[in-house]
Amino acid sequence: MNFDPPYTAAKFIPTMGMLFGNTMVGVSLGMDSVLTAVDTRRESVEAMLHYGASRWEAVWPIAVDAARTGMVPSITSMSIMGLISIPGMMSGQILGGANVMNAARYQQVFVFMIAASVALGVVFSVVAVLFIVVDGQPQLHSERIINKAMRSTGGKGGGQRLPATTRSCSSIVHLKEWKGTCISR
Repeated sequence: MNFDPPYTAAKFIPTMGMLFGNTMVGVSLGMDSVLTAVDTRRESVEAMLHYGASRWEAVWPIAVDAARTGMVPSITSMSIMGLISIPGMMSGQILGGANVMNAARYQQVFVFMIAASVALGVVFSVVAVLFIVVDGQPQLHSERIINKAMRSTGGKGGGQRLPATTRSCSSIVHLKEWKGTCISR
């Protein structure tokens, strides 16, 4: 892409903005999916752990589903790129007078960079959450997943669990440190 030097602000800031913006969408979808799945599949994960499965074996289906969910927007945009929609960067370059082939090459590179950053972000975040809620014992610590309704009542929650559809959109994980030690507030 002929960045000389590659960290020039005029090139670096828009590139990182596109990568981070798209990665945030994928990571948020993946995190919502993994937290919902851990909450709804709690009994099956605990049963697998009880019968001797490793923590990775117990959460593998959850990780695959969450990674697939997080990658859907990126894969969908890649599948229609250039056929149905003309990407903004490419059309901007063409309207600015750039060569059409160079604009297409730039867009191709950016689409693959976005897909790679989304994939890495989704996989790392999903694996980190799963390794936080299932520790090395291996034991499932569902108390590390706190929903907003429980936080607003001071952790009491009214003595009853919310339906899974209510918990799925508002689950968060509080991290004390990156090492995986969690606290519940």
